[in-house]
Amino acid sequence: MWGDYSYIERDRNKWGNFTKGAKTWDRHLRSTHEVTGYHLQALDGEIGHIEDFVIDDETWAIRYLIVGTKNWWPGKKVLVSPQWIERVSWSESKVFVNVSRETIKHSPEYTEASLLTRDYETGLHRHYNRKGYWADEPAAKEHSR
Repeated sequence: MWGDYSYIERDRNKWGNFTKGAKTWDRHLRSTHEVTGYHLQALDGEIGHIEDFVIDDETWAIRYLIVGTKNWWPGKKVLVSPQWIERVSWSESKVFVNVSRETIKHSPEYTEASLLTRDYETGLHRHYNRKGYWADEPAAKEHSR
C-alpha cells in the first residue's frame, strides 16, 4: 500500500512469501505494545482506543483487538477482529475499521472474565454480520464435509 498506510495480507498461504526475499524488514511492522493506545476509527467517526489484543496461543494469530470505549460511553470494552481493519495510519496513530460506530457500540461487552468459546465468537461475528476467521481454516472445512 502507498504512503502512510499498511497492507494486511489475509491469505495465510502467502504469509511466508514476505520473508523469502532479500529484504525481510517491513517498515510497517509494529509490536502490539506500540499499537496499544491507537485510536479506533469506525466508518462514521472515532469510537475508542486499542487497549490490548487476544492472541491465539497455538497459531500466534491476533484474533481480536480489545477496544476501550470509556471516552465515548461509560466503561465498556468490546472486541473487534483484525479482519475488519481497512487501513492503519502510523502517523495519526489510528486504526480504521469498516464497521459503524453504532454496531461497535452495541457489540457484546468484553470483560477479563469473558470466556472466548466458539459460541461467544459465533455470537460476536453474528452481531457484526461477518463470518468467523475459522470458516476458512482447513480444520473447519474438514468438519463441514
